[in-house]
Formats: sequence, C-alpha cells, structure tokens
Amino acid sequence: MTIKPYTSHNPPTALTKLIKLTKARVIITGLSALLLAGCQSTTDPDLTGSTRYQGAAPVSNNKNLNKQEIARVRTSLAAQYIRKNELDAAQRQLEKAFAANSRYAPAYDMMGVLLQQEGSRLNLEKADAYFKKAIALDGDFEQARNNYGVYLSQMKRYSEAAQQFEIAGSALGYEGRISALENLGRTYLQLNDSAAAAKAFLRALDGNRNSLVAHIELVDLLLAQNRVQQAQRLYDETLILVQGQGISPRLLLQGIKLAEAQGDSNQRQQLSRQLLSAYPLSDEAKQLKTWLNNPEAPWQ
Repeated sequence: MTIKPYTSHNPPTALTKLIKLTKARVIITGLSALLLAGCQSTTDPDLTGSTRYQGAAPVSNNKNLNKQEIARVRTSLAAQYIRKNELDAAQRQLEKAFAANSRYAPAYDMMGVLLQQEGSRLNLEKADAYFKKAIALDGDFEQARNNYGVYLSQMKRYSEAAQQFEIAGSALGYEGRISALENLGRTYLQLNDSAAAAKAFLRALDGNRNSLVAHIELVDLLLAQNRVQQAQRLYDETLILVQGQGISPRLLLQGIKLAEAQGDSNQRQQLSRQLLSAYPLSDEAKQLKTWLNNPEAPWQ
C-alpha cells in the first residue's frame, strides 16, 4: 500500500498561495473524537518499516569477541550488503552469524529480509520460517514483528500482518513504532475496515504529529464520509508538512476533491491543470479525467 515519493520541484504560484492561506487554519480541535465516531476506506498497498535494517557496526580485530558480538557484527555487515543489493555477500555474512550463534534472533530476521528482497517464489516461501524463528527466539523483538508484518502484507495475508503490526505499534520505546502503526492502518484498509484504520492512523499522529502517511490517509477517510471541514483542516496541515518538497499527484487530487466539495471552482480548475500537466500518466490524472467526463459519477 505506497504513498508515492514527492518530486523535488517547487509548487506553482496557486499552491504557494494555498499553503500560505492554510497556515492560519491549521488547528485540528477534536479531530480524534470526530474521526473515532466512524470512518469508512481507501488503499495504498506499499507498507514500509522505518528501520528495516540493523545499524552498521565496525568489525573489530579483538580475538576475544564473544559469539554474540560476532553474530551481531556479521548481521550488521549483511544489512550493509542488502542495502547495496549485494545479496550473495549478505547471505555469506549471515551464514557466519549463524555459525557463531545459532540463537541470534536478528540474524534470522535479516535472513527473512534478504530472502524477501531476492523475491523469487522459493525464497519468499523460505522467508516466512526465518521471521517466525526470530520472533520465537525473542518475543520482544519489535523490528522483526514489523518486518514480518511487511512480508505478510506482501503475501496478502493481511489479518496476520495486522496482528504483527499491532504488537510492534503498541511497544512504547520502539523506534519504529509509528511506522508500525502506519502499516497497521494501511493493512486495515486492505481488510476494508476503515474505522480500525482511522484509529491506527490517529495513534500514529498521537505519537508523531508529523506523520505524513497518517495525514494523507486520514484526509481520504474523511472525504469518503463527506466530512469536508475536518478533511480540509487536516489537508491544510499536510500541505505545510510537505512545503518545499513539491506536491504529489495524490495530494493534488485530494485538493481537487476538497475544492469541488466546497464549490471552489477556481481552485479546482487550477489544481486540475497542475495535475494533468505535471502528472499526465498518473492514476490520479486518470481518475480526474474519468470524473471530468462524468461529473455526476462518484470518485473512484
């Protein structure tokens, strides 16, 4: 489920003016209570973890390194190789980690990530056992649960994925907790449970008010319920978060929907021109064209 990356070009004048206007409106009082009254759906299949690979560590020449430290260093090296897509080298490092300590949970988690990244049917099947082994060795290993949830979502095992994300997202102090909650919300969208998705995104916002994923997903959830004023306030806040980064086709389409819902034809036309000009082949541009050809039809 992915928020598409934002492009680096600056927004045109119309959007710059819009962003300036929104700064005066960005106070979202009572949003949590309003949303929890009932939200209902949209999707974005790209789920990601915020700290998927273990941090790199320098290799020491100390001959007295214990087996746990050797496994840690080898796993850390494997993470570096995975980042560079040098998967065979990563595999060799993980084999050495297992040889040093066959009960080192992060090595099993990293092997699951490695096999998932390679992506063949056989290796995807193998990855499942490695993630399970990591969790069995360390039930409090939240990163393994988040990574396993990403894997389960890729395999379309959404109910199982939600269970893993819930555990990781409830672990106070875990650095990837907000990412896990974002993933939880997107997984509930895949399960067509938009009320549960809204709760997960609100939890993400409670933990980090700058969660862009939660902002964008909640705007769509509010629009689907025709709760336009709440959606507009959250959209205003989203524009400020992305200021200077450019604006994605998804955000442009949300702005068009909000302008249409509020009868602002000038704003709708300006944003429509920008979307069709900057992202003519995007899914959002296709949705806009379909709607322009049949304005009475609901947005898809």
